[in-house]
Amino acid sequence: MLFYASEKYPVEDSYSKYITEHGGSTNAYTSSEETNYHFDINADCFSEALDRFAQFFIKPLMSADATMREIKAVDSENQKNLLSDGWRMRQLQKHLSKEDHPFHKFSTGNMDTLHVKPQARGVDTTSELIKFYEEHYSANIMHLVVYGKESLDKIQDLVEGMFQDVQNTNKTIPRFPGQPCTSEHLQILVKAVPIKQGHKLNVSWPVTPSIHRYEEAPCRYLGHLIGHEGEGSLFHALKTLGWATGLSAGEGDWTLDYSFFTVSIDLTDAGHEHMQDILGLLFKYIQLLQQTGVCQWIFDELAAICETKFHYQDKTPPMSYIVDIASNMQIFPARDWLVGLSLPSKFNPATIQKVVDELSPSNARIFWESQKFEGQTDKNEPWYNTAYSLEKITSSTIQEWVKSAPDVNLHLPAPNVFIPTDLSLKDAKNKETAPVLLRNSPFSRLWYKPDTIFSKPKAYFKMDFNCPLAVSSPDAAVLTDIFTRLLMDYLNEYAYYAQVAGLHYGVSLSDNGFELTLLGYNHKLRILLETVIEKIANFEVKPDRFAVIKETVTKEYQNYKFRQPYHQAMYYCSLILQDQTWPWTEELEVLSHLEAEDVAKFVPMLLSRTFIECYIAGNVEDNEAESMVKHVEDVLFNDPKPKCRPLFPSQHLTNRVVKLEEGMKYFYHQDGSNPSDENSALVHYIQVHRDDFAMNIKVQLFGLVAKQATFHQLRTVEQLGYITALAQRNDSGIYGVQFIIQSSVKGPGHVDSRVELLLKNFESKLREMSDEEFKSNVTALIDMKLEKYKNLKEESRFYWQEIQKGTLKFNRKEAEVAALRQLQKQELIDFFEEYIKIGAAKKKSLSIRVYGSQHLKEMAGDKGEVPSPSVEIEDIVGFRKAQPLHGSFRGCGQPKL
Repeated sequence: MLFYASEKYPVEDSYSKYITEHGGSTNAYTSSEETNYHFDINADCFSEALDRFAQFFIKPLMSADATMREIKAVDSENQKNLLSDGWRMRQLQKHLSKEDHPFHKFSTGNMDTLHVKPQARGVDTTSELIKFYEEHYSANIMHLVVYGKESLDKIQDLVEGMFQDVQNTNKTIPRFPGQPCTSEHLQILVKAVPIKQGHKLNVSWPVTPSIHRYEEAPCRYLGHLIGHEGEGSLFHALKTLGWATGLSAGEGDWTLDYSFFTVSIDLTDAGHEHMQDILGLLFKYIQLLQQTGVCQWIFDELAAICETKFHYQDKTPPMSYIVDIASNMQIFPARDWLVGLSLPSKFNPATIQKVVDELSPSNARIFWESQKFEGQTDKNEPWYNTAYSLEKITSSTIQEWVKSAPDVNLHLPAPNVFIPTDLSLKDAKNKETAPVLLRNSPFSRLWYKPDTIFSKPKAYFKMDFNCPLAVSSPDAAVLTDIFTRLLMDYLNEYAYYAQVAGLHYGVSLSDNGFELTLLGYNHKLRILLETVIEKIANFEVKPDRFAVIKETVTKEYQNYKFRQPYHQAMYYCSLILQDQTWPWTEELEVLSHLEAEDVAKFVPMLLSRTFIECYIAGNVEDNEAESMVKHVEDVLFNDPKPKCRPLFPSQHLTNRVVKLEEGMKYFYHQDGSNPSDENSALVHYIQVHRDDFAMNIKVQLFGLVAKQATFHQLRTVEQLGYITALAQRNDSGIYGVQFIIQSSVKGPGHVDSRVELLLKNFESKLREMSDEEFKSNVTALIDMKLEKYKNLKEESRFYWQEIQKGTLKFNRKEAEVAALRQLQKQELIDFFEEYIKIGAAKKKSLSIRVYGSQHLKEMAGDKGEVPSPSVEIEDIVGFRKAQPLHGSFRGCGQPKL
């Protein structure tokens, strides 16, 4: 509500408009103990933006009309969350606590709580908001962080001038002492029915908030051990038994007065049948921690990892940085505002032991989720209607489970060999400002970019295995997916140590096969690389692990139908546009027939023809980069019995996108895949052009100019839905824009008509735009493009995208800035009239309409009302096969060294 207007700036939403038009963004959140407001903006416009922001804390305007619209936005957000298991289970945990404690309350709000019930009691919500503001918003309990390019003196002058009128009523920060859980809410076993397939086990204990001993970090120490995934860990034991696919442990839901330590375990079907054994092993591991005592070497190792991470941390986006600091200022003494929880430094075994003692059977709250409990529950949580049952469980019962649990070798982790000890910076001989093609062979191509900006002992390593077989059919896509997951599974207990030490890795599907990513400290990166390549070269299928992975993937596919409707619409849009993609329903059908031997036969064929696209950047010398790629080639291609052979020239893969017809409107109508979901969604996509600097900037500038108008009209004024966005779209170098709206109040046909009306009204807005406003938007876009990369990962993602798409325009930002500096307002108007406006000669639009349960009856009528000329897409794959395709940037000719 605060962001709507103020006495000094009374035009509604003018703050958001100003921020958006000058390359920024704005947001706010409320957590258990604080509300945090924040924005970022191009540096040249910072002063006015800060003044607009300050006025919300001096003299905000809150009208009844705006309040009602914001209530509808909150209600729409709540509608979106009603079928989300994360929200449902969190509220169930809150529900099972003391009714007079704030923890127990409904944490978001809806139409009922914010309007219907207050109105029935004669309470005016707007008046209550103003009263709340006056009671709680006082300068003495606020903290402000300002991050700008000006000198500290200048920033201080700005802040003092703009914020001096923020009222100080000397409030005290409200505290809510006392624990949310009494004995009635402990020693409980709760069985709950989730929306999605899968079984979960959550065990939580109320513990002493470690924030009061943050330098001693008791919960971080325990989370590190209980959540470890190396050999001897609880997770390793559960994984070996085939009972779990994931485990996390740590402190959550903490405040200054109460806290919970939680262990979350994702169970397999077999694990669900062994819940008592799993809990027995969990408490057995906690007993191990009791018996071995608190180990100084483990604390010291953890502290060393944290210290290295802190000293060599990457720069983050300024907004994330200031949000964290403002939050820290509420909690920590001034000396630790920038550090927060980052540096455990004081070893105090008594503090850690105290929390270990609190993780006892008598304090446990066990939440067990599974659809198998359908029909076996007798209660419903009131806000989300989650079905559950509750039973008390005694300490002696849990002790019985501990005694009868399998005899597995649980032990503490080994010392971490991946902790970097060489953090020196290499002297890059080549001060390249863009990637260079360092090596090109029939087997691979290496792009190299030394770090000349960030001065961190880190590297970024990408390897894309282009395998024609991987994208040849739904069967091949599923088999490739299972292969990458098995690889990750086999690597886990070894490579988990690397992850802990700050060297991250991943093997995942890519558009043309699968890709390997390594990112982090460069010192021991090669050791990890060699291990991964050895696993690929000597890949074998372990039938027991295949069964677990197959079960996991099957559930993921079955849960596709529970995705948010706007995600479904975006999926259909991609399926229509992108060649060589397969419907998830076909992939699910493939899965049901797969056996371990199918994967064993497939992988050698997958690897038999491959080309590896490589990118290595960061604190790595060119000869090291070449040596790494040469090693991979030697293992995979140059062995006496090679696993891989090079691609034939005709096999190099392309990425192709459907070419929509000019002047034509395309429609795809589909009912939502979850019959219980009332929300509908629309993706209104306009395809424009193939990658070209002069055209790209027009698409981007239109997106910037129209973004806030779209949000204001469709969400703020018309209240169509919480999820409302205008975004650019880039499919393998084919550019366009898309309107994305999810609504529980209107069907997608109506929403589509409102998008069309918005575009109709935008014609006059564009023509009436002043030269000054046009220049302001151009400047904002230029500033956004010229913004420096914050870290190696950000820089590398940009270059890798150019390599992967085949566009190879490493100078893209500079070239587009040069084109923007030449752009005239009339050119933007001409672009809009030619490609975007209603009835434009070259317009190519595609409307994906997904119907929720309450709008399903509108589908037939909407189909009958589509305008002419138009195409109704009935069969996506059939339509795609009949359409011409844009040319591919990728796989067409090889760049030369």
